[in-house]
Amino acid sequence: MTTLTLAAQVLAIGVFATLVMDLWALMLRRVLGIASLDFAMVGRWLGHMPAGRFTHAGIARATPVTGEKALGWFAHYAIGVGFAAALVWLAGPAWLDAPTWPPALAFGVATVVMPFFVMQPAFGAGVAASKTPKPAQARLRSLITHTVFGLGLYAGAWAARGAMTIIAASG
Repeated sequence: MTTLTLAAQVLAIGVFATLVMDLWALMLRRVLGIASLDFAMVGRWLGHMPAGRFTHAGIARATPVTGEKALGWFAHYAIGVGFAAALVWLAGPAWLDAPTWPPALAFGVATVVMPFFVMQPAFGAGVAASKTPKPAQARLRSLITHTVFGLGLYAGAWAARGAMTIIAASG
């Protein structure tokens, strides 16, 4: 497998899995009225970093940053692709030839450490949303969302594999 082929598959898997997670969030919002993370807040957080500001008492109250929504969405998908690369690195490139669900699901669930121990504390929500009005509910939503991401990694790997098979057969 060439480096370019591997990179294309990882990109496809990461984008696919992140899209699955976003569709899950959209369904929760539209059907159950459950709000999800506003990615403009991710952009705001990242936008404050060049000035040396990495944590906030409340990210929503922090000074807005020009282009924060676009930056947040770009970062969201870039992180998804980065996680896909990490999964392929851990599982090995051979996993792409016959993806199995346990590594993808386990990795997806493991990615919940990022919101619990990096983003939520940096946004002012405390470790594992401990400073939110309903921490257990926030934790469960994060865990379920990252489980869905893991399932998206698995489905994305199969979709990428299928696409690569079609490309190889056509040319």
